[in-house]
Amino acid sequence: MNRLFGAKSTAPKPTLGGAITNVETRIESIDVKLAKLNAELTTYQTRLAKMRDGPGKTAIKQKALKVLQQRKMYESQRDQLQQQSWNMEQAGMMQDNLKNTMTTVDAMKTTTKELRKQYGKVDIDKIERLQDEMADLMDMGNDIQESISRSYDVPEEVDEAELDAELEALGDEVEFEGIGESTGVPSFMVDDAAPPQFIDEPPETAKVREAAG
Repeated sequence: MNRLFGAKSTAPKPTLGGAITNVETRIESIDVKLAKLNAELTTYQTRLAKMRDGPGKTAIKQKALKVLQQRKMYESQRDQLQQQSWNMEQAGMMQDNLKNTMTTVDAMKTTTKELRKQYGKVDIDKIERLQDEMADLMDMGNDIQESISRSYDVPEEVDEAELDAELEALGDEVEFEGIGESTGVPSFMVDDAAPPQFIDEPPETAKVREAAG
C-alpha cells in the first residue's frame, strides 16, 4: 500500500509564522537581484549617453531593454510576495486576537464559577441578624454611656437670671472689700488657718514662764 500511495508524511505541519519567514526570505533574495539589475542598467545608461547612434549603441540598448524587462518581472514578483506576507500577518494578528479573546472568556468563566461558590456560602439572613445584633449593641452602649455620665445633686436646669445676680453680688463684694487699705487678696481667698490679726503685742517672756511654772 505504501508503494502505491506513498508513506505517510511525518514532517511537521507548516505554521503561519514559518510561512511568513519563508516569504520574507524570498523577498530579500529578489531585492538582491533587483540591486544587481539596477547597477547593470546604470552602466548601460552611462555608456549609451556617451555613444553615437549606430549598431553598437543599438546592441547595448537591446541589452538594457532585456535587463529592464527582468527588473519589471522581479518587481512584480516582489509585490506579490509582499502582499502575501501582509495577508498572512493580518491573519496572524486575527489569530492572536482570537486567542486573547478565548483566554479572556475562559478567565471570566473561571471567575464566575468561583464567585458563585463564594456567594453560595454567604447567608443573607445571617448577615441581617448580625446587623440587628450590632444595632442593639450600639444602643446598649449608648445607654451605658448616658448612665455613667449622669450627674449627681446638680440641677439639670439653671436659671441664668440667678447666675447673673450672683455674679453681680460677687463683683459688689470685691469692690466693697477693696475700699481703704488693700491686702491684695480677696476676703474669700484668705486661709482660715492664718494667725489672727487682733494681737497687738507679743506676750512677755516672764509672764509666759510664770504660766508655765
